[in-house]
Amino acid sequence: MKNVTDSFLSLGYWPFAGSFGFNTDILATNPINLSVVLGVLIFFGKGVLSGLLDNRKQRILKTIRDSEELRGGALERLEKAGARLRKVEKEADQFRANGYSEIEREKRNLINSTYKSLEQLENYKNETIRFEQQRAINQVRQRVFQQALEGALGTLNSCLNTELHLRTISTNIGMFGMMKEITG
Repeated sequence: MKNVTDSFLSLGYWPFAGSFGFNTDILATNPINLSVVLGVLIFFGKGVLSGLLDNRKQRILKTIRDSEELRGGALERLEKAGARLRKVEKEADQFRANGYSEIEREKRNLINSTYKSLEQLENYKNETIRFEQQRAINQVRQRVFQQALEGALGTLNSCLNTELHLRTISTNIGMFGMMKEITG
């Protein structure tokens, strides 16, 4: 033990510059001290260092496995997303095609409906014109008939006397009675 303490004390003592000699104190020499320290570190630190390295290796391997799993999951999701994208693009193309054909069909239907509406309006117009013509003709007939009747009555009244007038009425009543018997 005295040697150990002496070696520590001798570390505090530095020889003056100018003196050169061979150091026979084994514990005081640097290479030997370093080799002993390294040997102790290797002997005792080997387990700790290998444990740390194994631990680090396991963490790295776990990280790699996790990354591979995530990569696999990401590739699977990418494939699914690609399949969905292709499906959606296909449906969009179908919708576009169907939409264009639907637009054309609606356009044709609208044109046909418009033509039918125009035909109906033309028919209503023609019916209205015929109705108005018929009404005008009937009004003219009524007016002509009324004027003819007034003229005939005026002529009869001026030409007929009371006796002739009564005889004409009786004859007409008799004719109406016969017509009634024939039809009834």
